[in-house]
Amino acid sequence: MSAKVLIIEDDPSIGKLLRRTLLLEGYESDLAANGPDGLQMFADAKPTLVILDLMLPGMDGIQVCRHIREKSNVPILMLTALDTVNDRVLGLDSGADDYVSKPFDIDELLARVRAQLRRVEVQPSRQTLQFADLVVDTASRSVFRGSREIELTAREFDLLALFMHHPNEVLTRAEIYDEIWNYDFGGESNIIEVYVRYLRTKLEENGEPRLIHTKRGAGYILREP
Repeated sequence: MSAKVLIIEDDPSIGKLLRRTLLLEGYESDLAANGPDGLQMFADAKPTLVILDLMLPGMDGIQVCRHIREKSNVPILMLTALDTVNDRVLGLDSGADDYVSKPFDIDELLARVRAQLRRVEVQPSRQTLQFADLVVDTASRSVFRGSREIELTAREFDLLALFMHHPNEVLTRAEIYDEIWNYDFGGESNIIEVYVRYLRTKLEENGEPRLIHTKRGAGYILREP
């Protein structure tokens, strides 16, 4: 069965271009022109991936993204004409997995779509990973620190799972890019730092000892204090 992509985009020319391109690539696709219609289509169609414009009438992409994240870990690729670091971080912080700046190259966008779909293609067998008091269930995608359950976005979970699969090993930035983002982020050199900060904040919310440490000049390591 082909992947189903929901496009939420208020610019008719961009929406039609995306839908036509995705259909030619073999994906099913639906198009919504505003946030409320997009949320309704999401509930009805249960897409495999969402392409979401940041600037939407009535309900912006940040609000739509947060509503979707309350119900699903479906990959969300955000489109934004606001090309500042703060705007991109805001989109990622709301639950988006990736973003593409407008105007975009259609081949790059398709590469981002394929990268996100690869993440959900393989259904993992049940496996519980444990390090210190941190427990990760890769099938249910649940995370516990002691008895406290921790809510993570899809990308945060993938990054934590990577550390859990390689405890006490230094993971370089290049290795993390390759495993989690599947492509070169170019000048976006702070994206790993952003997500490590998100994980540390959530894992240490109740004052728990730090588990993800920085190895200056090398990368990051999951180890006990």
